[in-house]
Amino acid sequence: MATQAHEDTIAAIATPPGEGGIGIVRLSGSRALEVAARVFRASSGRDPRTTKRRMLHGHVHDADGNRLDEVLVHVMRAPHSYTREDMVEINAHGGAGPLAAILEACIAAGARLARPGEFTLRAFLNGRIDLVQAEAVIDLIRARTRDALLAANAAAGGRLSRELHAMRDRIRHALAHIEAAVDFPEEDLPDLVTPALLEGLHQTLRDMRVLLETADAGRLVREGAVVAIAGRPNVGKSSLFNALVRDARAIVSAHAGTTRDRIEEYITVAGVPVRLVDMAGLRVTEDEVERIGVDRARDALQAANLVLFVTDAALPATEEDREIARDLAALTTPVVLVLNKVDLAPEVSAPTLAPAPAGVCRVSALTGEGLHELEAVLGRLLLGGAHIAADQAMITRLHQKDSLRRAVEALDRMLDAPDQSPEFLAIDLREALHALGEITGETTPEDLLEIIFSSFCIGK
Repeated sequence: MATQAHEDTIAAIATPPGEGGIGIVRLSGSRALEVAARVFRASSGRDPRTTKRRMLHGHVHDADGNRLDEVLVHVMRAPHSYTREDMVEINAHGGAGPLAAILEACIAAGARLARPGEFTLRAFLNGRIDLVQAEAVIDLIRARTRDALLAANAAAGGRLSRELHAMRDRIRHALAHIEAAVDFPEEDLPDLVTPALLEGLHQTLRDMRVLLETADAGRLVREGAVVAIAGRPNVGKSSLFNALVRDARAIVSAHAGTTRDRIEEYITVAGVPVRLVDMAGLRVTEDEVERIGVDRARDALQAANLVLFVTDAALPATEEDREIARDLAALTTPVVLVLNKVDLAPEVSAPTLAPAPAGVCRVSALTGEGLHELEAVLGRLLLGGAHIAADQAMITRLHQKDSLRRAVEALDRMLDAPDQSPEFLAIDLREALHALGEITGETTPEDLLEIIFSSFCIGK
């Protein structure tokens, strides 16, 4: 984050590893055009430093004059670029060899290798985006569902930022009035803490609480959830897994102990990316390989956000079922009892299991009966009954939630005793302003910024 580091010209490969039609090496900084001119020779003879064209065809050469690749060079001059600095993107053939050679040539010509997230960091430091929008960039890259993509686009487009800045503006306006009473106590000023000012702060507090209520659901939409399928062997766990995934991913067999290791696949439930985990049947076994699978299954249960406890609806509950139920009761994770194979026993009633599950669903993995109802129950339990439009403003990160919570507490303290000395009112308002500023980046500690941007990939 040092000023000198910010003045450097940086370079990185901006496309994923592997082979592809196109790969991009990206440059940004005060010497980006100079570095490009040193490694690139345009077919037209034009110089990237002086041409008015934004796209040039030509070849990249190393310091010894060896031709490395045929490329298109995209020139973007400050402030009309992603970082608001001079930028150059070299579009080359997308193989490891050409891209590595071009990157090495750029470094030899005066650039340095970019750190993770440094291009987006510069966009943030140069004021093109705030911290909320910067964090949304990585969410766009990692989005696994349409709802996650819409949520990230809403944040990247400034939806959350606008709401937070509006809250800060109202608090800042109130603070200016209250500080006038502190700074000029002997002046004949009108009453500055008016009912209208307090009502505006009460509305701001209500808005902040509504936004805070989106935190848990917003985090789920961004990070996803883990749903584990548990039960004794041969109750149809793998069949249910395949039915929910809509693909024959897990082996299905009448032979007990077929699934010996975890099988995972992503599905979407109520807009939430869910990592569905099929596991070995929970039982005592002498088979060493199966026993390892059972141990891993128990570990997976500890990490799950929700457990589907599958039983065979065509048979009475067994002692194994009850023992598994007792094991699941020791977890804090919600458990949904899934009565599978209802096509074989349409009149089945749910067995009595203690403690009572968070939900009971009757399904047939074979025919698909009851699967939509099961998915609805999963969505309700994962989101806690919340209904959130993916493109609305929402809090999606733990540090955002913590900062907003502290802002709510500070403003609540101020409004709880509006008749106290203006000095004390101002303290609470400043604390609320500072906490909101941590989310947008105005007052975010530097060590937190380092953590946030270090989670980005190199080249973004």
